[in-house]
Amino acid sequence: MRKTRHRDLTDEQAMRYNRHIVLPSVDLDGQEALLNAKVLIVGMGGLGNAAALNLCASGVGTLTLIDFDNVELTNLHRQTLFSEVDVSKSKVHAAQQQLVQMNTDCEIHTVNEAFGVEHKNLVSSCDVVLDCTDNATARDLINKLCYAAGTPLVSGAAIRFEGQLFVAIPGKSRCYGCLRQLFTAPDLSCVESGIFSPVANIVGTYQSLLAMQVLMQFDTIPLNALMTFDALEHEWQRWQLPDTTECDICGPAFAK
Repeated sequence: MRKTRHRDLTDEQAMRYNRHIVLPSVDLDGQEALLNAKVLIVGMGGLGNAAALNLCASGVGTLTLIDFDNVELTNLHRQTLFSEVDVSKSKVHAAQQQLVQMNTDCEIHTVNEAFGVEHKNLVSSCDVVLDCTDNATARDLINKLCYAAGTPLVSGAAIRFEGQLFVAIPGKSRCYGCLRQLFTAPDLSCVESGIFSPVANIVGTYQSLLAMQVLMQFDTIPLNALMTFDALEHEWQRWQLPDTTECDICGPAFAK
């Protein structure tokens, strides 16, 4: 953990998160890890909405939301933090307004900008980054900055009826760049290809689950593996990265 301060759970918070705390894998220590965590979410579309909602409700202490876009009517079927009155508003500010009403213990910071290299200090100050973007250029930059900062990354993507997830922990696993070398899929967006609402919410929710596992350090985290979801077949699959993968980002440590 990167923070200099440590907050203990209050009696009220212990009561609020009791159903977490009674889980042996979480307990008081795990819930306090969430309380003291700083999480960065890049992209406040369908994935970012679902992830932010779950992390805020679950007791993460600080969330920072980055997105340059405004809410559009076509977003509403899958971006469930927003309502009709939010159309034309900044996505990060509209999301912040909803999240602060959900949990006043969660500090919500917003950056109403496109993610760029100038945000590298923000990446290094967080405990985990969630990549909820929808373009390859942003994904590559997020991966590069996370690895340079030693910050764990939980990457998600959703298009049509398909979803994918990848977790990278610098020093413990290969990075997203290793995965990118294996696939040359076109850089599709929801505008051209469409997106089924529950798929975006499933992937974003799963990103929050993986992020909390990273923060609380419990049970098995699927490293060096791409997880895919096919909503039409109701099927999850896991694809292990080959040992022969070489990468300029994470270097020779994982090259064979």
